[in-house]
Amino acid sequence: MDLLQQIDKNRLPRHIAIIMDGNGRWAKEQGQDRLFGHYQGVESVRDIVEGCAELGIGYLTLYAFSTENWDRPQYEVIGLMELLVKTIRGEVESLNKNNIRLHVIGDINMLPDYAQRELAEALQITKENTGLQLIMALSYSGRWELLNAVKSIAYEVKSGRLNVEEIDQDTLQKYLTTSEFPDPELMIRTSGEYRISNFLLYQLAYAELYFTQVRWPDFRKQNLYEALLDYQHRERRFGKTSEQVISVS
Repeated sequence: MDLLQQIDKNRLPRHIAIIMDGNGRWAKEQGQDRLFGHYQGVESVRDIVEGCAELGIGYLTLYAFSTENWDRPQYEVIGLMELLVKTIRGEVESLNKNNIRLHVIGDINMLPDYAQRELAEALQITKENTGLQLIMALSYSGRWELLNAVKSIAYEVKSGRLNVEEIDQDTLQKYLTTSEFPDPELMIRTSGEYRISNFLLYQLAYAELYFTQVRWPDFRKQNLYEALLDYQHRERRFGKTSEQVISVS
């Protein structure tokens, strides 16, 4: 039976997060420059965004560029920024046509002005769309996000607008860059690394983690379906016993 037919459409995660890893290694294996792998990775982004939209997934977050990536060789960083702008410019019409809304999380002020302008335009063009919510994590770091949230809460307390006793999990979540999205239920990482690399540290607390050896430029819808089937075979207990989960369901 086709993998797509095996997926239970009633048990899909609302939100999938993906660490798109392995572009550089894939390129080296092809005897090419690292940037070649990043360019090929755009095809995977296009295919997975389409696959999620077709399935009716509500939210997809892609870890596109971390704050640590700024430390890479300058030629690669510049190439990645140029690729980002070129990709957004080339894809925004398709996103809009398919009712996909683009969001960005991260320290956007670190991006070059031309990249910021292109992003702002794409966000504006797609802001009314109600289908798949595509969240790009750019110049993003989970620790940066948590630090900013704590600073914002401390400022609110200092200014007298918030009492310490009132602070709870909902308060913290309100100050995260993902405050308008549900937490991911499935996190996928490609290329055989078994860590979350400073990605959505708070939000992934109860996510199912799926790791695959497939390099990102080779990751396609069939690989997404495999991850979803694996997810659907897991029991999500959230600290409860299996018997408690069964009785609730």
